Amino acid sequence: MSAQQEAKRAAREAAFARRRAAHAARPAEPARHLIRVLGEHRGRPLAGYLPIRTEIDPRPAMTEAARHGPVGVPVIRGKGLPLVFSRWAPDCRLVPGPFGAAIPETEALIVPEVLIVPLVAFDRYGGRLGYGGGFYDRTLAGLRAEGPVLAIGFAYAAQEAEDLPRDATDEPLDMIVTEEGVMSF
Repeated sequence: MSAQQEAKRAAREAAFARRRAAHAARPAEPARHLIRVLGEHRGRPLAGYLPIRTEIDPRPAMTEAARHGPVGVPVIRGKGLPLVFSRWAPDCRLVPGPFGAAIPETEALIVPEVLIVPLVAFDRYGGRLGYGGGFYDRTLAGLRAEGPVLAIGFAYAAQEAEDLPRDATDEPLDMIVTEEGVMSF
C-alpha cells in the first residue's frame, strides 16, 4: 500500500467514526438546507442517492425535486466504470443493487446536471473522500467533459476533515451541504 493509499485509508477510518456518531445523534431535518439549495435548480435533471449504512439521507430533498423534474439514482455497471443514473420516484419499486444500495426495478436512464454526492469526508476546499472505488470521480469527470455539472456533497458537519489526501483524479465538489449549512467553492 502506497503512502497516499494509507493516508486515505486512515482518513476514511476516522471519518466513518465521526459519521457514525453524527448519524446516531439523529439531527432534526438534516436535509432542510439541501432542499433550499436544490430549489434554485428546479426542473434540472438531478441525481441523488439512496442512503446506505450511516449516510445522511437526501430523500426528502429528492422527493421535493421529483415534483419539478427528473431525479435519478446511481447504478453501478462494473468495477472501473462510471456510474449511470436510473430515474427514481418516491414510490418507485426498488430492488437490491451492488454494494447494498437499492436501485429502481425498471431502468430509465437520465443524464444529470446536478448531483447530490455521498461521501465519507470533505474539506473546506471542495475535497471529497469517498469509499475508494473512484465511481463518482470517473462519473463527474465524464459528465464535466460534456458540459456544466453541479456537484453537491451532502454530509453531516462532523464529516469535515482538516486536510484530505488527494490524487490527480479526485474530482472536486462545487458545494457541500450539511445539516448545519452550505459551503460553496
